[in-house]
Amino acid sequence: MPSDLGGKGGRLISFSDRKKCCVLIDEAIASGARQKLACELTGISSRTYQRWNQGKELCEDQRIYKDAPVHNKLSDAVRQEILSVINKPEYSALTPYQIVPTLLDLGEYIASESTFYRVMRETHQLRHRGKGVAGKRNKPQPLKATKANEIYSWDITYLMSPIKGQYYYLYMVMDIYSRKIVGWQVYDCESSSYAADVIEDIVIREKIDKNQLVIHSDNGSPMKGATLRAKMIDLEIASSFSRPRVSNDNPYSESLFKTVKYHYTYPEDPFEI
Repeated sequence: MPSDLGGKGGRLISFSDRKKCCVLIDEAIASGARQKLACELTGISSRTYQRWNQGKELCEDQRIYKDAPVHNKLSDAVRQEILSVINKPEYSALTPYQIVPTLLDLGEYIASESTFYRVMRETHQLRHRGKGVAGKRNKPQPLKATKANEIYSWDITYLMSPIKGQYYYLYMVMDIYSRKIVGWQVYDCESSSYAADVIEDIVIREKIDKNQLVIHSDNGSPMKGATLRAKMIDLEIASSFSRPRVSNDNPYSESLFKTVKYHYTYPEDPFEI
């Protein structure tokens, strides 16, 4: 609907609202109200009311060519051509900033980059284009422990050292059925080789048979290192991993670390000489 600037603050007021506003002010003045106060209640100035009320023609749309067709309007054929191009396999991961120059190199010109963007925005095809498309991450396969030494959960956590900025690393493995800490070691760095040593030591002590155990962990580099994977394949142990950046997928180790570190008996300087 056509609009015009009017009222305080230069807000847009449609012609129909202008007419209603004038009628309300006329009724208020006829009832004995002052014009200035009536205008303030409607949110316009007296001068605006007087300008609107000079004649009926000012309350109507006076544009001569208000219904004239837009000659440079994008045709349906061009719009469909743009949609067909952006949905081709070779262009599906590109933005208009890349598509238009590529077409020009091939001697083709359909429309400008801004027109491509506008059509894509109208058809809801502008989001998540390119290699950074966020894919859906499925939950890890649900596992249920029915007895001890069936499913282990392990993780690594920082431990404060006497030197500021340097840390020790606690490797801890827990049986999620019995909540038993089946093995732990402290090292000066995170390493897939150290993790393999910890797992091998636990398998020997707990007398784990082949194809008996599943070990769940997060997606840290030591958990997916080549040395640890080779050791687990050699011991015929299945692996299970959390989704990236989803700590709830490995709750047993995470919650145990917090319980230990927040307990009042946790030493402030455990490695102080």
